[in-house]
Amino acid sequence: VQLQASGGGLVQTGGSLRLSCLASTLDYTAIGWFRQAPGKEREGVSCIRNSDRGTKYAESVKGRFTISRDNAKNTVYLQMNSLKPEDTAVYFCAASRNGLIRTTMLNSNYYNYGGQGTQVTVSS
Repeated sequence: VQLQASGGGLVQTGGSLRLSCLASTLDYTAIGWFRQAPGKEREGVSCIRNSDRGTKYAESVKGRFTISRDNAKNTVYLQMNSLKPEDTAVYFCAASRNGLIRTTMLNSNYYNYGGQGTQVTVSS
C-alpha cells in the first residue's frame, strides 16, 4: 500500500486545515494519522477502520479533529478545526492490515505501511 499525505500548511491559532491521505489500494483494515513534533515522540492522532468505520481520537484532539473516508477516491481525510500551536507537527498517515481494536488503533507498531508526512504549523 502506497500512501500520500497532503493538505498541510501554515495557519493561525483557531484556524482549520483538512489533511488527505491517498492510498494506492483499499487492501488494508485501517488508516491512522500520526504526528511528530521536533524533540517529541510520535503520537497517534486518529484512526478509522474499514470494517465498521469505527474511529478513535487522541484525547488531545477529541472534539476538534474529525476523520472520515471516501472509498470511491481511496482517500481518508482528517479535518482539523480550532487548531492550537501545540498541534504543530509533521503529520503522517499509515495503513494497517491487522485487526485493530480500540487499544491498538493509535499504536504505530500495529501499522504496516507509512508515507511521507505533511507539515502543519499553527502560529500563535
